[in-house]
Amino acid sequence: MRTVTAVAHRGDPYRVRENTIGSLRSALQRGADAVEIDVRLTRDGVPVLLHDSTLKRLWEQDRPLVSLSSDEVRGLTFGGVPTLEEALKSTDDGRFMVDLPGPADARAVRRIVGVIHDLGAEERVYYCAGADVMLAVRAADPAAEIALTWTTLAPPRPALLDAVRPRWLNYRFGLANRDVIARTHRDGYLVSVWTPDTRRSMRRLLDAGVDSITTNRIDTLCSLRKGPKG
Repeated sequence: MRTVTAVAHRGDPYRVRENTIGSLRSALQRGADAVEIDVRLTRDGVPVLLHDSTLKRLWEQDRPLVSLSSDEVRGLTFGGVPTLEEALKSTDDGRFMVDLPGPADARAVRRIVGVIHDLGAEERVYYCAGADVMLAVRAADPAAEIALTWTTLAPPRPALLDAVRPRWLNYRFGLANRDVIARTHRDGYLVSVWTPDTRRSMRRLLDAGVDSITTNRIDTLCSLRKGPKG
């Protein structure tokens, strides 16, 4: 069984709260090649790690992130929501798949890309999201590595691919069958998928030829990569 890139979804969320420093470190210690993180801006323009638009689900604070300063976020979460800078500095040379879950916002994208460049972390980071957001990333960083998230069986239009210039097509795992994977490879792109969490699904995708799997169960994926008896 060939090796694929093992990406930990928001860290190691079944052990440590997602998108926290502890969760990122746990995933890397368990063998992740990269960690997928979600990045949004606070009211004062600080990129922080948070998937949802509010603090309600994870931190029991029904407050929209865009209404809060970075200091307010720190206080409401007891320092639990790290800034992007803190995440990058706290994980040595760990690699990150930066997901931008908010609406396309060129200013926000430039700010996030700028922080990554200021830290000299360009080689550690690649980006994923839908077409509008990835177009903004491409405009902000002509050299960025991009995984274009795609949610239909129909392939992206050639004009879109020419504009985004992704390295990866990033599919919901249920769409990634052998035909889709083979077609994507023939077109010159790598295939990443999200987020299978069962051994059965992971084995199917490994056998089908994907290049990267993003999962909430990074230890399971890493054990399967060792071979059929893993």
